[in-house]
Amino acid sequence: MVPVGRILDAWGIKGGLKVQAYSVDADALFSAKHWYLKSTGPKPGQLLLAVRSVREQGEGIVATAEGVDDRNAAEALRGHEIFIPRSDFPRTPDGEYYWIDLIGLDVVNRESQALGRVIGLIDTGPHAVLRILPPGVEEPAKPDQERLIPFVEAFIDDVSLEAKRITVDWGLDY
Repeated sequence: MVPVGRILDAWGIKGGLKVQAYSVDADALFSAKHWYLKSTGPKPGQLLLAVRSVREQGEGIVATAEGVDDRNAAEALRGHEIFIPRSDFPRTPDGEYYWIDLIGLDVVNRESQALGRVIGLIDTGPHAVLRILPPGVEEPAKPDQERLIPFVEAFIDDVSLEAKRITVDWGLDY
């Protein structure tokens, strides 16, 4: 299960849900037929929502779901986090990856030297940057202990999800 957004509030009087996506590319929210909700608020719990519709509304997202038929029912879901099984994500074109699939992959250079493991990514606008935890460094790492590698064609030679490895043109001393 991958967290993809959260319910901000009710929208309208017929049970609409105002949703905040965790990603600029919210295709997973739009394609999933079911959302798994988790609340960590005053009433912790989990729910399964059968999604009726999802649409962009201005700069936000509005959804409707079975069993959420009025504003009160929608307001009761405020603050719930939305999870979707990774298997429900749309397929990506060749050479494109979901960040969730890159986290945890081992990173080696062209000389097969271990550079570490991907612990996250940073969106810089023009491109993403891999956050690498070098071998022997424990989490949580301090920022100056991480190795940062731009996720661009100039430095990324190969991404193998099957082998759980990314091969890069990057030296140990960079």
